[in-house]
Amino acid sequence: MPSLQKSSDLRRRMKDALKGGGTKAIEKQKAIGKLTARERIIAILDPNSFHEYDLFVEHAAKDFGMDKKSLPGDGVVTGTGSIRTKPVCIYAQDFTVAGGSLGWAHAKKITKIMDHAMKLKVPIIGINDSGGARIQEGVNSLAGYGEIFYRNTRASGVVPQLSVILGPCAGGAVYSPALTDFVFVVENISKMFITGPEVIKTVLGEEISMEELGGARVHAEITGNAHFYAMSEEECFGQIKQLISFIPWNNTKKAMSFPKKNPKTRRYPIEEILPTDPKEPYDVRDVIKAIVDDSEFLEVQELFAANIVVGYARLQGETVAFVANQPLVLAGVLDVDSSDKAGRFIRYCDAFNIPIITLVDLPGYLPGVDQEHAGVIRHGAKVLYAYSEATVPKITVILRKAYGGGYIAMCSHHLRADFVFAWPTAEIAVMGPEGAANIIFRKEIMEAENPDEMRKQKVAEYKEKFANPYVAATYGYVDAVIEPLETRSKLIHALEISTHKDEVTPKRKHGVPPF
Repeated sequence: MPSLQKSSDLRRRMKDALKGGGTKAIEKQKAIGKLTARERIIAILDPNSFHEYDLFVEHAAKDFGMDKKSLPGDGVVTGTGSIRTKPVCIYAQDFTVAGGSLGWAHAKKITKIMDHAMKLKVPIIGINDSGGARIQEGVNSLAGYGEIFYRNTRASGVVPQLSVILGPCAGGAVYSPALTDFVFVVENISKMFITGPEVIKTVLGEEISMEELGGARVHAEITGNAHFYAMSEEECFGQIKQLISFIPWNNTKKAMSFPKKNPKTRRYPIEEILPTDPKEPYDVRDVIKAIVDDSEFLEVQELFAANIVVGYARLQGETVAFVANQPLVLAGVLDVDSSDKAGRFIRYCDAFNIPIITLVDLPGYLPGVDQEHAGVIRHGAKVLYAYSEATVPKITVILRKAYGGGYIAMCSHHLRADFVFAWPTAEIAVMGPEGAANIIFRKEIMEAENPDEMRKQKVAEYKEKFANPYVAATYGYVDAVIEPLETRSKLIHALEISTHKDEVTPKRKHGVPPF
């Protein structure tokens, strides 16, 4: 019965390989609240959809006693499966095997599944949990990282790339997530940094914990390196599934369609959201939820640069992207970080055929020495570049303030918005009425018997003449002034007639954005 013997041998080999780093290593992983590599993959994918490949791959290193070590799967699990019945490629580093360290065979497994994703035009999901380069393999480990980075770059704008940080991700390894489209982190589990606490202490004499240096909250709120933040692995997996439902499988497709649903208007009455006082803040996310299907909005980078809101929703069952100033934070101004956040998001949506709706309410760019020295000119230009370059349907709604450069930057007609609507509350001007009046009527105010009264009169005069949507509408810069209650229907119609938009772009290898 040679065939039975061979089958028995296969089962034995599979059983040994599936043990990973062994019972003790797995127990240690579980003790700190972490699932194993295969458990993570199975939790993300549809039930019974995971197919593993390259289970029997082994390293070929010989130095430093490596010839005597067997590393099952070489510390990484790779394969294919599905999410919402749609195919994906996936890999997960296995920290129970040599700390998930990356050697040449490990890297070859990752690059092979990445090549599959590109060839099959499906998303690639990478779960990072690794101690870094396998030192015993020397330059081969570095070569492995380089091959991964190259593929990340080639896949950019072709298939979605998701990085899930569920353990350490240090040194050169961090550049793969940085090159991907979306990065997910989990509190107390994710750790990401170029140089660890020990190196910082040795070189600079500064003491800092791993969590303070590169923990989940740090990257979600301060650095902006993470797009989604969760309190547990299970919550993180739910975020992945939700995001996947909003984005297309590749750059030639549209996102999945869903049944049409009306917004929850009783909870989000759009005509009541804006305060009567134009200086009073409000939450722009309430406006979005008053417009979109089932009032469902998936915010991206929620904790970072909160003065701008970006994310996904649906109108009539179809995915749309929102970019909106947030009056609750810094009056919704554009600054260094919010410009980076918006610019990158716009370019992703354009690459993957997702229409962009822009909600405008800002007094302009944030002034100040810190911002100027941080390069607000260069960073601010990223928004201008991204909107100007984007060829997907672009629809803008001016809710309230649209002053100065901020008016231009937030997808005005001058950056080729397809439709620009304005609420009656919109104020479109070079600057706010108070500042403008002080400049234009400076002499009259100074020479008046009652300067304060004269200033009030001139501010009112400026508001009457310029701080409204009608002057811009007379020049065609605003296509229609609409009631807030009309917003959803106007957007749906604009999207419907923009479906087959065709925009001719200059022949070139690529543009040179203000990186």
